[in-house]
Amino acid sequence: MKLHLEVITPEKVILDEEVDEITISTTTGEISILPNHENLLTKIIPGEMTIKNNGKNDHFAVTGGFLEVSENKISILADYAVRAEDIEIGKAQEAQERAKKRMEEHEKDKDFKIAESELRRAILELKVARKNKIRTS
Repeated sequence: MKLHLEVITPEKVILDEEVDEITISTTTGEISILPNHENLLTKIIPGEMTIKNNGKNDHFAVTGGFLEVSENKISILADYAVRAEDIEIGKAQEAQERAKKRMEEHEKDKDFKIAESELRRAILELKVARKNKIRTS
């Protein structure tokens, strides 16, 4: 038996497929969801999401959102999600440096919060990409 997984961000549908299992970070810790999981609604926190399907693992960086499990269907409404193999380390490093610089320049205004969010996203992307030994361009 499979799970139907849907991962949606404000920009687009990232995934819509059948999977064997997912592992993701929530506010109460890391959880794995298998077929016939009990119904669940929870908040997800920034971290790595691992999807297991047919003996293969896919890894994603997810910055947060909500997860719902109902009758073997998993719906994830994510703030941002990217497949590890699509992360370009060089671009993520540049984004990290830009965000740090913006934070230093705008310590007391709303741009600081935006830069802080961009920095967190860049750090997460780098962590997931490096952990999964993805391309370095």
